[in-house]
Amino acid sequence: MKAVYNHKEIEKKWHDIWEEKPVNVDDGKKEKYYCLDMFPYPSGSGLHVGHWRGYVISDVWSRYKLMQGYYLIHPMGWDAFGLPAENYAIKMGIHPAITTADNISNIKRQMNQIAAIYDWEREVNTTDPDFYKWTQWIFVQMFKNGLAYEKEMPINWCPNCKTGLANEEVVNGKCERCGSEVTKKNLKQWMLKITAYADRLLEDLKTLDWPEKVIKMQTEWIGRSYGAEINFRIDGTDKDIIVYTTRPDTLYGATFMVLAPEYE
Repeated sequence: MKAVYNHKEIEKKWHDIWEEKPVNVDDGKKEKYYCLDMFPYPSGSGLHVGHWRGYVISDVWSRYKLMQGYYLIHPMGWDAFGLPAENYAIKMGIHPAITTADNISNIKRQMNQIAAIYDWEREVNTTDPDFYKWTQWIFVQMFKNGLAYEKEMPINWCPNCKTGLANEEVVNGKCERCGSEVTKKNLKQWMLKITAYADRLLEDLKTLDWPEKVIKMQTEWIGRSYGAEINFRIDGTDKDIIVYTTRPDTLYGATFMVLAPEYE
């Protein structure tokens, strides 16, 4: 006889058993282990393989820690505010509050299909007023302390999605979502003065037990360098162009300089 693995029947059986008798229980004695996933955007009707790849890995790790005797604190939530959710609602012709709630319901159903060890009592939804009142409060504190300010800056702009894009969302000059040509657009927008904490962020990386590759990425993202600002006088004017360089000793070899199109 050839054995047949009926995955639908077997997985449903154990899913129902684990629902009735949870394997992750806080008995007040177990040491706690905190595992945090990146919360998905509910800006589509369901999850894709990229989500599963990340969530299966964290679930396997959670089960490993569970078998070591830990109580798992493994929350899940929804990064539900933002233009992707609005654009999806516009595309569907339905109010974003409705599409977001429907998408969350479906994605939650999909997540439960793999019986991941999520603690749904700790579910976070960024469109919940009880949540975003705190993000608003934090913004007000940053504004009061001069860390939030308005500035006109050029951004990657998709004329079709009518939204700004991160550099990673622009592929070969096109929007990765809709394929439209991406342009540059000056927009007055809120900025957060993270540079005020750059040195502290860099120094505190030494205290983290992180993979060397991740530390290197964070260090390069902060991007501290040592150099000098040089004033180049523009012929026939009293104006200067200020250029920063980490190698002022090589200036004798400079033959030209380039200004960005958006330079004032």
